[in-house]
Amino acid sequence: MFDTARRTSDPLLSLHWRQTSTPPRLGMAVSRKVDSRAVGRNRIKRVLRDATRHILPWLQGGDYVVVARSAAAQASNAQVREAFLRVLRRAGALPVPAADGTMPPPVRAASTSLSPTEPEPRSG
Repeated sequence: MFDTARRTSDPLLSLHWRQTSTPPRLGMAVSRKVDSRAVGRNRIKRVLRDATRHILPWLQGGDYVVVARSAAAQASNAQVREAFLRVLRRAGALPVPAADGTMPPPVRAASTSLSPTEPEPRSG
């Protein structure tokens, strides 16, 4: 499935990205070799999910798999987040911020909006 994927890596994690026309999907692999404690593995996944949520409007469509490395267990949340953003930019999945540090406006069609929708009214 990821034979044609772009691969980039960082000392903290590696990224496999297969570009498609579908909305972005994130998969994470944080093994026990990274951190033997579940709380440590969950922290890394929580940071990655939160970072993805904040950059979702700018993220190119496709399937993303992030594989954490052992160094991620000792890294701070900010370091994991920066490593994630760095590999996304290196892969071309995320635009590079402007000189003033702001991201360009997101370019998405209205039909592919990823914002939550209103819940349907309950009947009965």
